[in-house]
Amino acid sequence: MKITKVESIHFNEKLKIGGGSGGSGTTEFCWIRIHTNTGIVGYGETYPSINGELGSLKDLAEEYLIGEDPRDIEKILKGIYKYQAMRNAGGSEMHMMSAIDMALLDILGKSTGLPVYRLIGGKTRSKVKVYNTVTDYWAINNTKMGPDTEKIVTFLLDKGITAMKIYPFRSEGGFISSVGIDNGIEWLRQIEKVAGKKMEILIDGWGGFDLPGAQRILKACEPFNVIHAEDILLPDSAQSYSVLAKETSIPIAHSETMATRYQLKDFLEARAMDILMFDICWCGGISEAKKMCDMADAYHIPASPHTCGGPLLYVSSAHLCTAVQNFSYMESNYWKYTHQFPHFIKNTPIPVNGFITPPDAPGLGVEINEEIFKNGDAIVETVASV
Repeated sequence: MKITKVESIHFNEKLKIGGGSGGSGTTEFCWIRIHTNTGIVGYGETYPSINGELGSLKDLAEEYLIGEDPRDIEKILKGIYKYQAMRNAGGSEMHMMSAIDMALLDILGKSTGLPVYRLIGGKTRSKVKVYNTVTDYWAINNTKMGPDTEKIVTFLLDKGITAMKIYPFRSEGGFISSVGIDNGIEWLRQIEKVAGKKMEILIDGWGGFDLPGAQRILKACEPFNVIHAEDILLPDSAQSYSVLAKETSIPIAHSETMATRYQLKDFLEARAMDILMFDICWCGGISEAKKMCDMADAYHIPASPHTCGGPLLYVSSAHLCTAVQNFSYMESNYWKYTHQFPHFIKNTPIPVNGFITPPDAPGLGVEINEEIFKNGDAIVETVASV
């Protein structure tokens, strides 16, 4: 089997998905499509800087993909990683390597008749627990935390979802005032008033705070049912995160921005994290994410993937979470799986009582909505071919 053609797929900027997101409804992800001489085609995905990411595909496709056996995944990834590592690995090249890995595993699964979770170890669980990320731009029926907290919490609990991620704190150049902390804590009070301990809370700081601000935030959150604190600092200092992890009783989750096991090892050795986070579209792909999970498992650290990209990321993450031994919970977003993802694939996994399962069809198992290629929503470009 040989790779014969590589295509990029981006989506029409005029495409707007409704459904009460509270945001623009635009498509922030892109796809790649890898063709083989057997007729098997694999799909991959990454986001959100699609011009840079698809530009990287043009740099990589001819040299590292065309003519290669797509089943030789480790060989291909090693070549791409070395190419970028000698030039400061990361960014769009790492994102594209992640999409390529996804597409290669899709091909491998289709060629063997097996779903991806079987290729990476098989089932360790029958279903995958999800939490819901709550934002103003991927909202539940145009609701907002603060004025609509009770509605949001009740809506999720009624669907069997018992954990939610929120963004309660805002900084000014890394600093946060005491008033700012108390304003954020008010959301925690509101959740507790509605749900008591029935709703577990995850907080995300989006790298917005300096170390003293992060320390003060976590101390203020400790009396509440917060089970996960994510990206309170920029994710570039194992030493600073080690300070937080030692001081707080709240588990430190790190980090959706982490790429490869080579970055992870420094945080594990520094005891700077309690929960491994990663994004399959950014960390090096499904293959690399599995290695990162296994490395973390040696420290008894659970894994929790970030999934707020596109539908292929969401499905790929469900495959991985089904297979890894140290899975804890997976991100989801009501607006995305209810409104956005079904525009692109026909079999989006929808949570049932707070759990999802990956498709059992070969490869990623996604059923692509072919209509998007006919109506102009999806724009295909050949990047390289035999």
